[in-house]
Amino acid sequence: MVRSIYVSTHPEATHHVERVVGGWLDSRLTPAGIRAAVSIAETLRSWIPADVEVEVISSDLQRTRRTAGETATVFGLEPIEDHRLRERSYGEAEGRPQEWLDQRFVPPPALGDRMGHDVGVLGAETTRTFARRVYAAMEEILRRPCEHQIIVTHGGTLTFVVAYWIGMPIESLSHVNFRVSSGSITTLREDDYFHNRQVVSLGDTRHLNA
Repeated sequence: MVRSIYVSTHPEATHHVERVVGGWLDSRLTPAGIRAAVSIAETLRSWIPADVEVEVISSDLQRTRRTAGETATVFGLEPIEDHRLRERSYGEAEGRPQEWLDQRFVPPPALGDRMGHDVGVLGAETTRTFARRVYAAMEEILRRPCEHQIIVTHGGTLTFVVAYWIGMPIESLSHVNFRVSSGSITTLREDDYFHNRQVVSLGDTRHLNA
């Protein structure tokens, strides 16, 4: 089986335009975000053959659920929700103005324990905790024998989705960041002969300009 995974990051949400901290805040897509979600769905439908098995797996927050819902609809599916695919939790900062977090945020050191670093905000996840839950979700997703899987998640979470795919140990992630735009699609593929895992494209946004 050639496995293909399409990782979509949710498009514009209300916390973006309101300039408040997202994280686990249950923000919604804006009208522009909804239009982008439709474009994502149409693009994935055009990429994936009509006669293959497909799954849509999504973070359980509203902005990803709506994005996943548009995609699932064009495939005639119900999305599978997994809370472990959420963005990093920023604890008590969530829903507050971005400036509030900026004034309190303690950036990680250049060296030392970056994975367990405390960013100075009550309840915020460390990078290690964040990575471990995403890795646990990916381990379960890849146990499912489905040829085409669509994962709808968040920009920060995508780094760990890709890192798991290419086999990076969690403790090697302290300086890793695969930065992509909102509403992007990343394509991952594993061949059925060598079983090599490819990052075919990272953060593709051409569909948003069509």
